[in-house]
Amino acid sequence: MQDVYIHESAIVDDGAQIGQGSRVWHFVHICGGAKIGEDVSVGQNVFVGNRVTIGDKCKIQNNVSVYDNVYLEDEVFCGPSMVFTNVYNPRSGVERKSEYRDTHVLRGATLGANCTIICGVTIGKYAFVGAGSVVNKDVSDYALMVGVPAKQIGWMSEFGEQLDLPLTGEAETVCQHTGAVYNLSGNKLVRQ
Repeated sequence: MQDVYIHESAIVDDGAQIGQGSRVWHFVHICGGAKIGEDVSVGQNVFVGNRVTIGDKCKIQNNVSVYDNVYLEDEVFCGPSMVFTNVYNPRSGVERKSEYRDTHVLRGATLGANCTIICGVTIGKYAFVGAGSVVNKDVSDYALMVGVPAKQIGWMSEFGEQLDLPLTGEAETVCQHTGAVYNLSGNKLVRQ
């Protein structure tokens, strides 16, 4: 693990893969089967399970547990104390490790502080989940989600700013920061 910073209080089990330029901070535990990309920041008190993939340039803020069967693509932001789950109906007295559900967070998505992602969903690319929200169903690319349960209230640009678009219909807008053009067709947003 050349060119990787690992704080002396962190535990990185044998077999874990951590890409160049990544930083692992205080009191982190990374299990041996984890695959972490390049230029990733793993904040204080983070746990990363065995069957986990974290893409390049992700930021995992303090107090996040990335449990087995969670897969993060490149440039995903996990806000402080946000929560992943991997069993839909847990019981202490019932063994359900064979029932883990896959959770996929696609490129560039933001998961706000203290939000909860119920297992088995896919968070679309560049989607934005507001702080404290609870996501219990798939989220579209670029969708802005808030509330309990989370509901879509708008659309976000790749730059991380809300776009001036209706939730559905036919429309086009330009990101004022980057000049990127976004086209809405029905309930699907795409960047040109």
